[in-house]
Amino acid sequence: MLFKDRGHAGELLAEELKRYRNKDVVVLALPRGGVPVGAEIARALSATLDIVIPRKIGAPGDPELAIGAVTGHGGVLLNEHIVRALGVSADYIAQAVAQERSEIERRSRLYRGGRPAPHIEGRTVILVDDGVATGYTMLAALRGVREEKPTRLVAAVPVAPPDSVRRLEAEADEVVVLSQPVPFFAVGQFYEDFSQVSDTEVESILQEIHNSMDHARSSPEDSH
Repeated sequence: MLFKDRGHAGELLAEELKRYRNKDVVVLALPRGGVPVGAEIARALSATLDIVIPRKIGAPGDPELAIGAVTGHGGVLLNEHIVRALGVSADYIAQAVAQERSEIERRSRLYRGGRPAPHIEGRTVILVDDGVATGYTMLAALRGVREEKPTRLVAAVPVAPPDSVRRLEAEADEVVVLSQPVPFFAVGQFYEDFSQVSDTEVESILQEIHNSMDHARSSPEDSH
């Protein structure tokens, strides 16, 4: 399956998630690429849209290779097999974790624009990204959000390899994936347009959805 862009992928995912429409749902997108996908889902489900910011810990000399991730709450998830295979030092990991925790705080302030994080306990949460490769960043997100006690935790991504889907299924109550291709090299190969999403775009999308939800709540119901 080839997606035109992240918006198209979000529309298709929303169709698979339509049973959650008008339920008490929070859509949490992983910035930056997951936000345009999550926005389409939030619009279709009339749901709250916010962010969750786990951060990948890249391997020494190869930042694209994930050796683990830091959860949005600062917890650490390591791929011990890769850490041992590469001989990654404890000092490197500690330094990388501190750096990523700082980046999580920076992005949280930037993207939310002073808005508080949504209340999660007792609600259905749909975690969204534009795709999953190893799955460790999404795993970190799932574990962090699980600590906030949602009643149901759903992972929704347009594309992921089968082994990563199995990893997510061990953590989420439900996993919704549109395509599980083999071989799988990178998320971007399944998009016609995989342009980088900027911080400004993320802020704009979140503000737009927030404003539209506020408007919907404040508008009087149609009397006809």
